[in-house]
Amino acid sequence: MTTCFIVLLLALSGRVSTTRRGSILACAVITYTLTSVIGGYISTKLYFQMNGKAWARTVVVSAILFPAPVTAVFAWANSVAMAHGSISALPFGTIVTIICLYALVCLPLTVFGGLLAKQYAKKDLEAPTRTTKVAREIPSEIPVYSSRYTFMAVAGFLPFTAIYVELHYVFTSMWGHQVYTMFGVLFCAFCLLVIVTSAITVSLIYFQLSREDHRWWWSAFINGGMIGLFIYGYSFYFYFFNSGMTGFLQASFYFGYMSILSFAIFLMLGSAGFRLSLMFVKYIYGRVKCD
Repeated sequence: MTTCFIVLLLALSGRVSTTRRGSILACAVITYTLTSVIGGYISTKLYFQMNGKAWARTVVVSAILFPAPVTAVFAWANSVAMAHGSISALPFGTIVTIICLYALVCLPLTVFGGLLAKQYAKKDLEAPTRTTKVAREIPSEIPVYSSRYTFMAVAGFLPFTAIYVELHYVFTSMWGHQVYTMFGVLFCAFCLLVIVTSAITVSLIYFQLSREDHRWWWSAFINGGMIGLFIYGYSFYFYFFNSGMTGFLQASFYFGYMSILSFAIFLMLGSAGFRLSLMFVKYIYGRVKCD
């Protein structure tokens, strides 16, 4: 989330050249590397608040959860490009530079963020009410319109309709080799996406709690991130009907990097939805007088 905001602000202010090919991507890689300390701190803090003990494992997961799929997709796409003799393949020196950035900067900063959380973060979740040791029984008969899968579909579809038009222009610029200049509109659309997704996630969590289903933690995260799945589904429509691309090389690049982009959106908006849902749940139960 922090990386996206910083990159969009730098592009909007003109600090990053939007006309030079690869400048936005290079800025995103460097920004993600430098802000990885935030990921290590936030994840470790939440883990301690959930009474976790193996905090080092949490730091490792935070460090590889996104870079590992990116590495796998990049290795595949770059291998295909080299096999076809394409100039899209990154040179060996650039690959070594990226590996050094991760090993010498990103990974240590993530560990440092975890250590900061271990030493200084507030480890008490501050539950608003007392809870029983025996979990309440969840009703077995749930209407179809109140099922978890229906909520997941709604949580992804509504935010997608809010950004559909802007998403089309982004896809056209990104895969049509055109220069994208409307970063002000893109920044507003991104802020709108975060707000709408978080609000819809909170609303669906309220409905879920109203039907006496207390298992809201992962539901909030998955509902918030469902927009990523819808964006990846839209990428299939764009490829076959609007892109004009053909061939194994182009398909490997397109679907590989779109899967990474969709996964990043899933993690980012899932976290945003979960955070706001956590605040909402603590607020509403803090107003309930419970013996």
